[in-house]
Amino acid sequence: MKYQVDKEKVLYADESFAIAGVCFYCQNKLGRFAKEKQYGDLIEQKCRELNILFKRELVASSNRTDFVLFDKILVEIKAKPFLSKEDFNQVQRYLDILDLNLGLLVNFWSRSAQPHRILRQKKDS
Repeated sequence: MKYQVDKEKVLYADESFAIAGVCFYCQNKLGRFAKEKQYGDLIEQKCRELNILFKRELVASSNRTDFVLFDKILVEIKAKPFLSKEDFNQVQRYLDILDLNLGLLVNFWSRSAQPHRILRQKKDS
């Protein structure tokens, strides 16, 4: 089955698709139970191969993000049995700090390294 995506309604659809491909590649290469650093190193290597613009371990306001790809998408990687509410909250905090609108949270220990899309929740003034 081929999925149709309305690219006018989905924020950064093409970039997100490329990032998902990198994540699937990394999980297939390392398996499900490697360490976060190993996944991060392989993501960095693959981004270099694909000429994807990235910043790794960006420090902002005493927080350290895993990646910012394409200068507009936060990518936070995890290697643990289950994601928690705090993991999602962490991505929201990083989006606010970095003034980004989309974050992808990826847990490589799940059966599929499918990124969770997290849109920045803007606070009312």
